[in-house]
Amino acid sequence: MRFPRRFTPLVLLVTVGLPCTQARAQENPTALKMGDKAPVFQAVADGGQLWKSADHVGKKTVVVYFYPAAMTGGCTKQACSFRDNRTKLDKLGVVVVGVSGDRVGNLKAFKAANRLNFPLLADSSGAVAKAFGVPVGAGGTITRAIDGKDVQLTRDVTAARRTFIIGEDGKVAFIETEVNPAGDGEAVLAAVQKLPRK
Repeated sequence: MRFPRRFTPLVLLVTVGLPCTQARAQENPTALKMGDKAPVFQAVADGGQLWKSADHVGKKTVVVYFYPAAMTGGCTKQACSFRDNRTKLDKLGVVVVGVSGDRVGNLKAFKAANRLNFPLLADSSGAVAKAFGVPVGAGGTITRAIDGKDVQLTRDVTAARRTFIIGEDGKVAFIETEVNPAGDGEAVLAAVQKLPRK
C-alpha cells in the first residue's frame, strides 16, 4: 500500500521506536511482578544458621527487603524502621528478613549494634537478589568503629534497595522499588494491613 508523502515520517517514527520499546522491556526480564509466585530461596543468617523461605512462605506473610550495605546510614535507618515496627508486624503474623551481600560477620555486628530483632541474611553470591530480579553490583569494603576498634566490613556484592511482601498465598503482593529507608517499616505495615487474610 502506498502512503501519501506527508505520512512517511510517522511510519518511520513507529519503525524506529519499536526496537527501543523492546529493549526497555528486556532491561530486567527476571524482575518479579505483583501476583508472581515468590522464589524459593535459602541463605545463612546472622547467627550462622540456614534460613529457608520454605519454612515461612505460604504459612505467614513474609517481608523480604534488600539493602546495599550493613553499617551504613540509609541501611541502618531502614533496619531500625523494621525493628521499631516489629511488635505491630508480629501481631499481623508477619515475618521480616533483611538481605544483603554482606558476610555473616558483618551482619552479626550490624544486628548487635542496632539491637535488630529479625534475621539478616548473607547473600554473598547475589543469588537471592537475582531470584527476585533485584539489580546487583560489585561489592566493597568499609571501615567502622565497633567496640572501640576499627573493623573492616567486606561485602561480596551490593544489591539495590528493594522491598517485597509475599502474601499468605505465596505470591508477591507488594513491591517497592523507590524505597524511603527511614519509613520502610511504616510503609510495609500500612501495605500489610490492606492485604486479604486467610
